[in-house]
Formats: sequence, structure tokens, C-alpha cells
Amino acid sequence: MCTEYCGTDGALLRFPQECILSGIMSVKGKKVLHMDRNSYYGAESASITPLEDLYKRFNIPGTPPESMGKGRDWNVDLIPKFLMANGLMGLFEKRRFRKFLVFVANFDQNDPKTLEGVDPTKTTMREVYKKFDLGQDVIDFTGHALALYRTDDYLDHPCLDTINRIKLYSESLARYGKSPYLYPLYGLGELPQGFARLSAIYGGTYMLNKPIEEIVMENGKIVGVKSEGEIARCKQLICDPSYVMDHVTKVGQVIRVICIMNHPIKNTSDANSCQIIIPQNQVNRKHDIYVCMISYAHNVAAQGKYVAIVSTTVETSDPEKEIKPALDLLEPVEQKFVSISDQYKPTDLGRESQIFISRSYDATTHFETTCDDIKDIYKRMTGTDFDFAEMERKKNDVFGDDQ
Repeated sequence: MCTEYCGTDGALLRFPQECILSGIMSVKGKKVLHMDRNSYYGAESASITPLEDLYKRFNIPGTPPESMGKGRDWNVDLIPKFLMANGLMGLFEKRRFRKFLVFVANFDQNDPKTLEGVDPTKTTMREVYKKFDLGQDVIDFTGHALALYRTDDYLDHPCLDTINRIKLYSESLARYGKSPYLYPLYGLGELPQGFARLSAIYGGTYMLNKPIEEIVMENGKIVGVKSEGEIARCKQLICDPSYVMDHVTKVGQVIRVICIMNHPIKNTSDANSCQIIIPQNQVNRKHDIYVCMISYAHNVAAQGKYVAIVSTTVETSDPEKEIKPALDLLEPVEQKFVSISDQYKPTDLGRESQIFISRSYDATTHFETTCDDIKDIYKRMTGTDFDFAEMERKKNDVFGDDQ
């Protein structure tokens, strides 16, 4: 017997891009139903607890040793984002780099006095670096750690986007002090839960542990999602690639290695969190290698324990060898958990089908590319750019300006 749920504007499958969009769409007044085949929040970006579950997920025989502490003390991110960075002041003290940062801070595309002869739509970033006589190490740092590019392709593109990226980093650093990044206590899994609550406040409905049997189409357009013999009718669908494999194409693979340690990373001033980006040209690669580390200080590990995650885009038939330069920084490691994931991007942009598919997670340890994906999906769904100020106004109408 088939039961139909009617009157839903949009259905969403999985997290957290989909979860964040569910919160946004609920605030905008849409009727949202969010379904997930898993029994927990976060899907591929979940925070796994207890530690015993992490061992099971990666088919590690036996149970964690007593030295790991209580299993419930662990909340291990499968795909970390939102990381904190330390130890930048040595570069900021260099005179030429300081002049460059002053130029970036004062840069206003609409004020010719601030451009210093740079045409933001024509002058390449390579030419800007040359203008300030910056060395290769500083260029690597600026492009990959501040502007967060994954390759050096940006060097020969107009400089405007890069300058805006550096301004965002600098303004975030000034706002939060030691780090431009935010990271939720108890792991990244708290992020989708927060947006789930936001959606629920505005009338959104959540269903975990719901197997998806069929994406129901009529005349090439989404009309519903079938689960356990019931159909939830909808006008639009947001989902990750795993639900609609015939609408996506594989674009690569990512290797991630979760490492449990009983010490901080060497030469980081015993920091309890840090992000390390190894620029691709320093290790003769096409893509950067990322290392992020968090610890017991963030309520994701037992007392005195540290969790570091190494990731990169796979380029050869021996992925673990590719990340050796990063793993060498972490020794000794108590336990490793290795995964290799396929990356997909949508071939269907949703204009006709009204199915809007997120991209697979890349190797980065920051959230910028995921934010870009969320904004792209939002624009394809609504035809307009995402306006955070409008969302704030709507929220304040409900909760008041002090929330």
C-alpha cells in the first residue's frame, strides 16, 4: 500500500550541505522534509562516537586498548572542516609581505586611489606578487594558506578573486584573534544538528533512518521520494550524489587518514589544534596535502589524546605513499584509519528535473569550497544569490535582535 504525503515544497537527502540548505529554506518560508538513510546526523561528515564504532567502521579487529580512555570521550570527524591555524607571525613581520598585506587591506575595487596601478579584472596574481617582490615561499603561503587555493592555476587569472579571499582571511583573523577559523566542540557533527534545529523551529520535518527506495519522476521532473512504501511529494529535491548516481559523474578520489596520537604535532609550540597545508609544488604534486589536528581540548578525544587527519586528492595508484610527507610529521601514531572516497559532481544542474545535487567533499580541511557549493545550489534553486542579511532579518523577526 502506498501512502502519499502532500504539500511539501522541498525534500532533502543527507547532510551537511543539504542540512544547511534545509535551515535556509525553512527560514525563507518553504515547507521542508529532510530524510536520511542513516540513523545519525552528518552522513559522510559525521562525528563518530564511541571510539568502538570507529574501529568497526574501518574494520579494525578487536577493541580500542585501555590507553585510549573511555569510548564515549571520542567524537572523531570523518571529514574535518572548520580548523584553527596558529604560528603565522613570522611571515607577517617580513617587510615586503607587510606592504602587500597593507595593499590588500586598503584595496577597494571602486576606489582608484587604492589600486596602485593594478587592474583587478586584468592584472594577474602572478603580476601582483612580482610588483611586491614576494619570494616563492611567501607566494606558496599566501595562495594556499590564506587564499586557500588547491593548485597554482590561480596565478594567471585576474587578481580580484584572490585579493578578496585574502581580505576574508585577514578580517576573520582580526575578528577572532589567534585563528580565522571556528570549530564546534564535540566535533563537526554538531553543525548539521544545529541547522536541523533551525529548520525544525521554522516548521521543517526530519526523518532519520529512512531508507530511500525510489526518486519518483514524472515527465522528467521530480514529484516525490519513496521510502518504505510511502511517497513524500515534493516540488524540489536536494541530495548528495549517492542518491542519484545516474545524474553525476566521477571526477577523482580523495584519500583521508585519521591518526590517533598521544602528543601534539612537532614544531607547533604544543598547539592543541592546528592546520598544516603542504603546497603541491613543494612535494612535486598537482594538489596540496592537508593536515588538521584537534584534541581533547575540543571534547573530541580522551584526555591527553590528539586526532590528526591527513587528506589529499589521489594522483597515483599508491595513495598512501602520496601522503607520506604529511604522515612523517605526525609520528609516532597510535592508530590509523585509512579511507579512499570517490568524488562526484552533478551532470544535471536541476533546471528541468528540479533535482539539485551537491558535490562530493574535496580534500580541503576548510569549509570554503563547501560554502561555494551551498551558494551555487541555492542560486540554481531560487534564481537569486544567497543574502545572509535577509536571513538574519527573518530570524530576528521571530527571535528578536538579541538572539
